Amino acid sequence: MHKRLAWGIAVTGGMSPASITLASGWNMPVGVTEVSREIYSLHMLIFWICVVIGVLVFGVMFYSLYRYRRSKGAKAANFHENTVVEIFWTAIPLLILVAMAVPATATLKKMYDASESEIDIMITGHQWRWQYAYLNNEVDFFSNITTPAEQISGTESKTEHYLLEVDQPLVLPIDRKVRLLMTSADVIHSWWVPELGIKKDAVPGYVNEAWVQIDEPGIYRGQCAELCGKNHGFMPAVVKAVEQEEFESWLAAREEETAAASSGIDREWGLDELMERGEQVYNSVCAACHMPDGTGNPPTFPALAGNTELMNDLDRHINTVLNGVSGSAMPAFAGNFNPIELAAVITYERNAWGEASGEVIQPKDIQALLK
Repeated sequence: MHKRLAWGIAVTGGMSPASITLASGWNMPVGVTEVSREIYSLHMLIFWICVVIGVLVFGVMFYSLYRYRRSKGAKAANFHENTVVEIFWTAIPLLILVAMAVPATATLKKMYDASESEIDIMITGHQWRWQYAYLNNEVDFFSNITTPAEQISGTESKTEHYLLEVDQPLVLPIDRKVRLLMTSADVIHSWWVPELGIKKDAVPGYVNEAWVQIDEPGIYRGQCAELCGKNHGFMPAVVKAVEQEEFESWLAAREEETAAASSGIDREWGLDELMERGEQVYNSVCAACHMPDGTGNPPTFPALAGNTELMNDLDRHINTVLNGVSGSAMPAFAGNFNPIELAAVITYERNAWGEASGEVIQPKDIQALLK
């Protein structure tokens, strides 16, 4: 691979291709994994081969047009079926294609070899957020966009990472091989993080496989690269790479949080703490369709604020949140959140925006419905 990159540098007269193209921001990133660097190097090799071919072909063409123009008295030759020429212009492109195919095949083989991984993570696409489950540990959470609605609507100036901010990134250790298993709970999504050299479709009913081994700590941002519905542009994928010791501490803390959440299902929750927790869940998931103030976006996404039909029927409200609405854009959340989060968001919706019903939905009641 280093030989291919050196070849590209030689073609440009000793000037690095990266220094030529990355300075303008038009090129793909080099990345922070061995595979991403090989992809970049292969990309530059093919690019400069195409540049050389283009210069030669168009150079000969323009020279011929100028040198043998009619105004100078040139007359076209009349010949055909030159066997030597036909062999020449068939053999040369074939050799070029073989020269490009050999390193490309080697890189593809490496990209698809997810064997001997140390960590397995299931990535599930939802409209419109990612779910990360650490299969070797009891850690499972959703990653939601946190870009403020004011920036999206244009009432506030956009920050550096506009539409690329999440509440919980995927945390990975550096220098360890991680296998990523990707699927979807609804429509086709595509998990894409350019600096990791990964772009893999998440397809309902199928599990696709990729892997990554990150060399440098940092935060690496990407997006869903498949047109997956109304909020396709609001589905960022963010990876936080950390040292092994920090990763283990984070993992242990998340496992404790999971255990604490499970133990909290049976206790009685107060209205204030459910409202606080429910507002977090609502703003991270529901507000994208029903708006932060509950006004909705009718007719596809009905208003929740002032919706007397829904507020007067608690059983229907709970069933809608748990099981969704068939034939509509409302998904089922029963398998996406734990009973505490489900009880909290239902309680919040029934007491926010001036409703103040005073109703408290307990997690243990939701747990009973889920069994």
